[in-house]
Amino acid sequence: MKMKQTAGDRIFNIVVNVVIILAGIVALYPLLFVLSASISDPNAVNRGELWLLPIGLRWDGYVEVFKNSWILKGYANSLYYTIIGTLLNVVCTVAAGYALSRKDLYGRKVWNWYIAIPMWINGGLIPTYLVVNSMKLVNTPVVLLIMGLVSSYNIIICRTYMSSLPYELQEAAKIDGCSDFQILLRIVLPVSAPIIAVLSLYYAVGHWNNYFTAMIYVNNKDWQPLQVFLREFLLLNQTVDVDSGMELEDMIRQTELARSMKYSLIVIASVPMLIAYPFVQKFFIKGVMVGSVKG
Repeated sequence: MKMKQTAGDRIFNIVVNVVIILAGIVALYPLLFVLSASISDPNAVNRGELWLLPIGLRWDGYVEVFKNSWILKGYANSLYYTIIGTLLNVVCTVAAGYALSRKDLYGRKVWNWYIAIPMWINGGLIPTYLVVNSMKLVNTPVVLLIMGLVSSYNIIICRTYMSSLPYELQEAAKIDGCSDFQILLRIVLPVSAPIIAVLSLYYAVGHWNNYFTAMIYVNNKDWQPLQVFLREFLLLNQTVDVDSGMELEDMIRQTELARSMKYSLIVIASVPMLIAYPFVQKFFIKGVMVGSVKG
């Protein structure tokens, strides 16, 4: 039976829809502006003439970006760190979350506190760097894979989700002769797709956007991710390096090209995450609601 809406309900729905539309515009406009600026005349963008639609289509920025071998190298490195790093993160987090969700885990409360304490207390940057350096991991790609291998927050989310699953399923599987590893693979993981999708998205975004860890621990450009090159280009190279003998027209063209490349780099760096999110969206909505309803 469909309930009749009151005037207050209709007003509330209108207000909610308006707020959602405004929030969507606020979120989408910067993306559309950067996309349009990347293919527009840089002079028009610099003069503030661009509002939404491109002005004077130009693809020079993308051409120069794809011609830059270091940027392509950084892109490949970021893909490697994101794919391999996320896989390692999810495996370790799911293993820890499953263990902590088991009611028969010896010292379960102690282990939960042990996992939670690093959320509030950490050793600091200098001691961490000294430890990493003593392990001979500085300037190696391994450091970007194992730094932050697990997150206490994500382990707690995973544990909460798995604790909400009917424990009788695990007991029945154990009676049938399944080992703990088989219970995880055959019983728990098939029904944990939402939380795995959420964890994968969290970790993937973290790896893809990570530049601080690489900036501190990796000085070798062969192993630096795209975000380090993007940061250097956007913040450190505000002006184009030119020879003193370069003609004025060439200097102006190089400056315009640098402006176009900035927007092109931002678009290219954002594409992978924009592509990945729709595939995990349906799971993401379920996963972020973990613990909100108790049945």
